[in-house]
Amino acid sequence: MAVHEHPHRSPGFHLPSFRRRRTASATDSAASALIGTDTAPAYAFASLRLLTGFVFLWAFLDKTFGLGYATQSGKGWIDGGSPTQGFLGGVAVGPMESTFHSWAGDAWADWLFMLGLLGIGVALIAGVALRLAAVAGTVMMALMWVAEWPPAQHLSDGSPSMSTNPFAEYHLVYAVVLIALAAASAGDTLGLGRLWARLPLVGRNRWLR
Repeated sequence: MAVHEHPHRSPGFHLPSFRRRRTASATDSAASALIGTDTAPAYAFASLRLLTGFVFLWAFLDKTFGLGYATQSGKGWIDGGSPTQGFLGGVAVGPMESTFHSWAGDAWADWLFMLGLLGIGVALIAGVALRLAAVAGTVMMALMWVAEWPPAQHLSDGSPSMSTNPFAEYHLVYAVVLIALAAASAGDTLGLGRLWARLPLVGRNRWLR
């Protein structure tokens, strides 16, 4: 908040030290207000980044070790289970239904999917390579959106799809969040984004940021 001179102060009466303190106080107040304005969204984006990163990283851990949430104990990737078999094999609607069925359980699909989850999760948690994470994550979310195929009201067998929205499905929301985090340089707060950007390789290749 700005500090104003008292309107009734006599122009011939000067208090140099007092006025200096008042000027400094006004400057400090303005700086505090500016910092507060800048850090509020920065910490909000950082919090969103960390939470989103945990979503991806937890999915990787659960599918790898069968932690009993989305993946039952003993059926993790490390136990010989396939991270893509259940999801892709269960696709029951959409233009890529048969394609996803052919990919389900393939080693290349399992590795790409799991490395994608791990890479995106680590990048978001650390706050580095957010542009790469946004690109990879958007591609992954787009494919999963197609697998869900929200526009369909009925599955291939004629049963209700239970879709609640023909477009704005949660995979789309995740994709937009990833793009927003990269655009906002969300890794600079509570992350290693600034250190990452100073690396010579990253400095020469801005797409690595």
